[in-house]
Amino acid sequence: MSPAGKGADGEGRVGEERVGEMPADAVWIDLVNPDPAEDRFVEGALGIPIPTHEEMAEIEPSSRLRVENEAQYMTGSLVLGSEGERPTLSEVSFILFRGRLLTVRYGEFKAFSLVLAQLERGCAESLRGDQIFMSLLDAIVDRTADTIERVASDIDLISRRIFERDNGRDSQRYRAILRQIGRKGDLASKARESLVSMARIVTFLAAESEGRRPAKDQRMALKSLQRDLSSLTNHVSYLGDKITFLLDATLGMVSIEQNNIIKIFAVLSVVFMPPTLIASIYGMNFQYMPELADHWGYPLALVAMLVAAIGPYLFFKWKRWL
Repeated sequence: MSPAGKGADGEGRVGEERVGEMPADAVWIDLVNPDPAEDRFVEGALGIPIPTHEEMAEIEPSSRLRVENEAQYMTGSLVLGSEGERPTLSEVSFILFRGRLLTVRYGEFKAFSLVLAQLERGCAESLRGDQIFMSLLDAIVDRTADTIERVASDIDLISRRIFERDNGRDSQRYRAILRQIGRKGDLASKARESLVSMARIVTFLAAESEGRRPAKDQRMALKSLQRDLSSLTNHVSYLGDKITFLLDATLGMVSIEQNNIIKIFAVLSVVFMPPTLIASIYGMNFQYMPELADHWGYPLALVAMLVAAIGPYLFFKWKRWL
């Protein structure tokens, strides 16, 4: 549990505190993988219930966005491990209560580390929980935008690999490309789901703030976040369409390669069919076959088989079937 608040000397501080020693002037209580003892302590100190991990995973809007006992409960999904092989979505709850911010999360997110670093460098004397919350939202949106930019760059590289001229293509190459497309598509879908959840939080916060007439800077910040979230959601939707196109293109390339292989077998079967027919005719063991007594019968049969093989090949080339 990491509480942040103003000390007696008026300067902001951020530090690790033991359960039971939360400062009275703390404005941000950050619960990371809290155990039941920490939940009970914070509930007793603030007088509000703390959502459990199971409650945070519920998808109903009424469970994720609500006002209870003067506290605003907002739960969103953030991308965890976006730079790894298996990114996941993890729920984070934000609770605003009487000028304090309480966050409950089950994972380490870069956005939280960035905001904590900013607070460590110096807190304003009139620091409030809603201001920290706005900083967190801004950092989360920035980190999600970085993830989307990285996905877009990787998709461009994959696109060039698919459509570049390369005679060394094989099934292993396309299998690797399909795995990359699948990973990028999964990350893009998780980023989009995270953006949608954060957009709901911003909309909920804006609606709840209308009756209280928030400060002008907060209203401007909310409008800016709404514009950014809308733009990023549209962009990640475009990336999803592009990923679908690349997936179809890759499967189309695989089909073309398979058709080329099948075409080679078909041409070979047609080329060798006439020589096989000639060999079959002269392989019959009938007593009266005029060519059997011919001195030049054997070489003539070989020449006939060679001509019968070359003729169909030249015909296919003339028709541009090869």
